[in-house]
Amino acid sequence: MAQVNKQAIAAAFGRAAQSYSRHDALQRQSADGLRALLADTTFASVLDAGCGPGSNSLAWRSAGSLVTAMDLSAPMLDEARRNQAADCYLQADIEAIPLADGQFSLVWSHLAVQWCTSLPQALAELWRVAKPGGKVAFTTLLKDSLPELNQAWLAVDTQPHANRFLTGEQVAGALSGWRHRSAIQTVTLLFDDALSAMQSLKGIGATHLHAGRAGKPLTRGQLQTLAQAWPQREGKFPLSYQLFHGIIERD
Repeated sequence: MAQVNKQAIAAAFGRAAQSYSRHDALQRQSADGLRALLADTTFASVLDAGCGPGSNSLAWRSAGSLVTAMDLSAPMLDEARRNQAADCYLQADIEAIPLADGQFSLVWSHLAVQWCTSLPQALAELWRVAKPGGKVAFTTLLKDSLPELNQAWLAVDTQPHANRFLTGEQVAGALSGWRHRSAIQTVTLLFDDALSAMQSLKGIGATHLHAGRAGKPLTRGQLQTLAQAWPQREGKFPLSYQLFHGIIERD
């Protein structure tokens, strides 16, 4: 995977810290999908790597786990603290976790590793801090996500307007050598108009492009063109996400 600007990613999510929970329909459905694959419901200690404002941390804490919430973004951690989501808080990079080996019954990383430079490095770090007999549970976005957005933008220009994520085969390749299981889930959200659909991305901070192109405000004409080109469903504007859920068993 190409080198990514971690400071820019942290800043984008930091700007969305207080709006995130109003735009987290994807996150809630996806987290349910990962929990279903995990099957086990109780873990003594949990690391929430890429915790955001802490909704998953809080869910694990409410289930009785001792939770460490970790994020690259200081404002996101501040929001998690305000939500009293965890027992401990750590600002750190998933690809270089400043913790000793073998600490957590469950290492949970939901919709965070797609922002890493190297998925194998990220998974190796998550695996390293899991206890022997523990588990790593992660979800990432796949290449075929956001086809409606990409199709609509083709009517405006040829610039990339959504990140190019890994294919399912590439993610599966990063898991080779570990005992694991996986599942793919598609989540489609429906919006009243094109602007609302795009604002949902901004609201969760998922606007930083790995390519580094600075986004410019939409003109009224561009918005009209986008809306006309957007493939609608029953009068609504869909955004579809393809999600890869993976569980790694730590021997």
